[in-house]
Amino acid sequence: MQVELTKFRIKQGKSELVDEWMEFLNDNMQDALLSLDGEKMFVETIMRDTVGDREYLYWYSIQADDGDTNTEVAECIDRRHVSYWNRCIDKAYRPRNLQNEVVMIPKRIKSYMQHLENEDKAATV
Repeated sequence: MQVELTKFRIKQGKSELVDEWMEFLNDNMQDALLSLDGEKMFVETIMRDTVGDREYLYWYSIQADDGDTNTEVAECIDRRHVSYWNRCIDKAYRPRNLQNEVVMIPKRIKSYMQHLENEDKAATV
C-alpha cells in the first residue's frame, strides 16, 4: 500500500484554469470515482496553497501497489484531467514527495483495503 503526499507548483497565470480544473473534477465526481476504482486508489485528495506569490497543489493518496484504469468513462475523465495537468502544472519545478513519518489507518480500514486489493488480484487470475 502506498501513502503519498506530493507538492506540485502551478504555472504562473494559471490560477483560473486550476479553478476550472477543480470544478471539473467536483462536477464529474461519479465518473472520477470510477477511475479511482480501477487505479485501486482508496483515497485521493487535492489541496491548494499559496506561498508568497506562487500557488501549489498537493496530492494526498492511499493506493494499492498495483492499480490501472479500467473503464472508458474513467479514461475519458483521465484524458481531461491530464490535459488540465499539462496546462497547469509547472514542469520546471521538481515535484516534492513529502516524507511519511506516521501513517495512522485503523486496523479495520487497513484490513478492508487489503481485502479489496486481494479480491481484485484474485479476479484477474
